[in-house]
Amino acid sequence: MRAPFLLGIGAIAALIIVVVVSGYFRESGAVGAFGGGSAMLVGAPAASYPVKRVDGSADAVDRYRGRIVLVNLWATWCTPCREEMPALDRLYMRERARGLVVLGIDQGESAVTAAAFARKAGVHYPILADEEQQYGGAYAALGLPTSLLIDRQGRIARGMDGQLTYVQMRDAVEPLLMK
Repeated sequence: MRAPFLLGIGAIAALIIVVVVSGYFRESGAVGAFGGGSAMLVGAPAASYPVKRVDGSADAVDRYRGRIVLVNLWATWCTPCREEMPALDRLYMRERARGLVVLGIDQGESAVTAAAFARKAGVHYPILADEEQQYGGAYAALGLPTSLLIDRQGRIARGMDGQLTYVQMRDAVEPLLMK
């Protein structure tokens, strides 16, 4: 009788600790709107790993230093990812002359799978296949899609979890393009 009572008290104490600690971090601005994720990386240097582009060549985020980079972590099975791709492509086509690079980094799928989907979707921006999901781990992705804005100095300027509209993307990118 005593063991279940103590177990219940322990569970309540753990819950109280989680609520207090998460409240502290939320008040301090250390985590994003969803309690963590990519938003907490703002100001940090952007991680970069060499992975294959769907054309077979190697690529990495740090290759684009000096430009504004919108990294979009996605997968072919992710419905919100597929739904936001036309907006990402529109933004890329519209702003690439101003120094914007959009990198679609497929998480956990082969280059063949990512390439077939991107070709069918008519995507113009570079697609990388991160089969080991290095970027998802390094960029604290809570799920897919996750997008990060990287400034010209290679630092994370903004982290955004979830599907974005064209207007949200444009509004996030514009201040960085103006600098």
